[in-house]
Amino acid sequence: MKKSVFSQWFAVLLLISALVWWASVSIRGAAAMGKGLDAPVPSNDPVVIESVKQVERDMGDAMVAVDIDKLNQIFADEWATIGFSSGKIIIKEKLLNDFKSGKDKLVAYALGPMDVQVFGDVAVAHGGVTEKRIRDGKDDGGEVVWTDIFEKRAGKWVVVRSASESVK
Repeated sequence: MKKSVFSQWFAVLLLISALVWWASVSIRGAAAMGKGLDAPVPSNDPVVIESVKQVERDMGDAMVAVDIDKLNQIFADEWATIGFSSGKIIIKEKLLNDFKSGKDKLVAYALGPMDVQVFGDVAVAHGGVTEKRIRDGKDDGGEVVWTDIFEKRAGKWVVVRSASESVK
């Protein structure tokens, strides 16, 4: 059954809302345990925001180049997402194997506007991308909206969770 545009957008908004809620609860919980009851204030530091945006661009470039080592650095070992076409949980190992084997091939991409919110060592980025992608030998390109949750570890931002939805 084909999804309506409304139901696709509703699913995306629901997913993004859940991710933002999860991030805010996690941040508040961490703040309460470590620094009193005050939640961290969002950072407006353009250098920090740009560094998160650069990781997003590096991710796309690494996917196009099939740079598995770079992708391995960008995604945390416990990274996971839910496949928007399958509804199944996808972990880092599967993502890397699909690129390595050619099962998933990002041919080209164009990032749209991106919004980044940074709260200490946690960041949430979301935006849109237009992709030319081949998955399982079939054209799977188009417009996608996405959200990535980052954590700063050993001075580097890594993606710990992702969510995306095709906008067709």
